[in-house]
Amino acid sequence: MRTIARLSAEEFEQCVEELAALLADAVDDGASLGFVTPFGQESAAAWWRAQAPAVAAGSQLVWVGRLDGVLAGTVSLIPAAKANARHRAEIVKLMVHRDARGQGLARALLATAEQAAFDAGARLLLLDTETGSTAEHVYLSGGWTRYGVVPGYAASPDGTLRDCSFFYKRLAPPA
Repeated sequence: MRTIARLSAEEFEQCVEELAALLADAVDDGASLGFVTPFGQESAAAWWRAQAPAVAAGSQLVWVGRLDGVLAGTVSLIPAAKANARHRAEIVKLMVHRDARGQGLARALLATAEQAAFDAGARLLLLDTETGSTAEHVYLSGGWTRYGVVPGYAASPDGTLRDCSFFYKRLAPPA
């Protein structure tokens, strides 16, 4: 059974170790999420703990996806803080455990974050991902528009510079 839930600040604190295991798995599997190897559970937990103030303040919204009760994916939404940008938000850290891929969890997490952004008044979403990655395919097939590619933008976990694709999606009410 699949469930997706937004984490409260308290729930987030309780899930840090599970989120850390997910992040460590994604980096170990080569996902370009902003980290380079060596990177393990301890570093991943420290990164997630550093997000706790933003989660508590509501400036970072975090959802988790569970398959049969096991945390298998996550996505975060960061609403823009600038007064002239309140109509937009950014999707960050969408990841699914390698053993749970291919079951639609990434798409479900993304759709959940998109709907929450719309419900909160956002009409434009932004994100970036490694060019040619599986994640890029998820965004392209999910109605996102690539507006540019920057060569050598970020290092993959092994330190190799990779191109990065930048995407946007305009949000509209359901038809």
